[in-house]
Amino acid sequence: MIQTFRNAWKIDELRKKIIFTLFILLLYRLGNAIPVPYVNAASLSSYFVTVQNTVLGLFNTMSGGAFAQATIFALSIQPYINASIIIQLLCIAIPALERMSKDEGEEGKKKIAAITRYSTVGIGLLQGFAYYMMLRNNSAAYGILNETGMTVLGGIVIVLTFTAGSALVMWLGEQITEYGIGNGISMLLFAGIVSRFPSGIRNLVAQAVNGSINWVAVILMLLGALCMVVLIIFINDSERRISVQYSKRVVGRKQYGGQSTHLPMKVNMSGVMPIIFAQSIASLPATLNMLFGGRSDSGFMKVFDSGTITYAIIYFVLILFFAYFYATIQFNPIEVANNLKKSGGFIPGYRAGKPTSEFIQRVLNKVTLFGALYLSIIACVPIIISAISPAAKATGISLGGTSIIIVVGVALETVQALEQQMLMRNYKGFLD
Repeated sequence: MIQTFRNAWKIDELRKKIIFTLFILLLYRLGNAIPVPYVNAASLSSYFVTVQNTVLGLFNTMSGGAFAQATIFALSIQPYINASIIIQLLCIAIPALERMSKDEGEEGKKKIAAITRYSTVGIGLLQGFAYYMMLRNNSAAYGILNETGMTVLGGIVIVLTFTAGSALVMWLGEQITEYGIGNGISMLLFAGIVSRFPSGIRNLVAQAVNGSINWVAVILMLLGALCMVVLIIFINDSERRISVQYSKRVVGRKQYGGQSTHLPMKVNMSGVMPIIFAQSIASLPATLNMLFGGRSDSGFMKVFDSGTITYAIIYFVLILFFAYFYATIQFNPIEVANNLKKSGGFIPGYRAGKPTSEFIQRVLNKVTLFGALYLSIIACVPIIISAISPAAKATGISLGGTSIIIVVGVALETVQALEQQMLMRNYKGFLD
């Protein structure tokens, strides 16, 4: 592994990409430490201690603690993710957007990306205003806002700062995607979650020392997390292989084809995106509650508490939906069947054309279902345990499954991206 890093560092272009990615992540973490004006960060942190197991606590985990401190990057990448969901759904529902994304090529993709950016700013403005309303609603009990923060000007500054921060996070993610290693948005989310791990482990040990939980439970939770990591890596490398046979063709004096190969279909084809999108949609009620002046301890918010069975059911259904949604976008059975037909390939036992595409579609549905169930179970089992056991809920275990899936999934995707870069230059990679 050390030698592999040395070989990667010797590649000038790859070394620049790694340094650039680390530099952007450093800027992101610095932005997470810059507070928004007119907000009493100390009182806000004490308030978030009371809601750490709610959806607000999940917001805080995904933002790397910035949400609880009201920093300029408090909204993190949530506005961009929500905008991406909306635009991708509209591309399916609106024919004009679908033609723009598929038929206009690179120019159409640029237009869709521009629409997504403008939507991100609009959603960031909405969520920034919702955050400000939450501050106002709880200022009497916790003294969150300073006295000057109650003015109209203070509110405008707070909302615009949150909005500008979300737009800047989106730009940083795009820079990593274009000039760095891996998917930029996933890398920022990865950095935010990983930054919370040391404090989480410290709090867990402190609770064990104080007697809030026993050491056996701590060891079991750590072993459970390790088993989850192993399972995630195993499923990530799993794939369903469909046998493909190529017919023989004689062109001049040469014979082509006649060989056997396979069509790989990954079990977890969509990676961590279903988890990220489902988490964003499941948190929508909390945003609406803050926007319309509801309190965080209201009955409505308790229904969508991230440690309740209700939230687990909603989360489970959303993960299934987005797993199928992403599989449909990434893998087109009709297109694959047509490509096989053009190249003289066929699946044994199925005629070329429609029968082949129908068979591939059935396999895709089965593989996607297994991958979606795997993601749902890993993400929801800690939530169910938290709902059943008060001691587990006190440790914030309900957020553990989602965090581990995202961290391991993004790490594996980044390693694969780096591996591809190295294989292009004939260097021995991580997976060899």
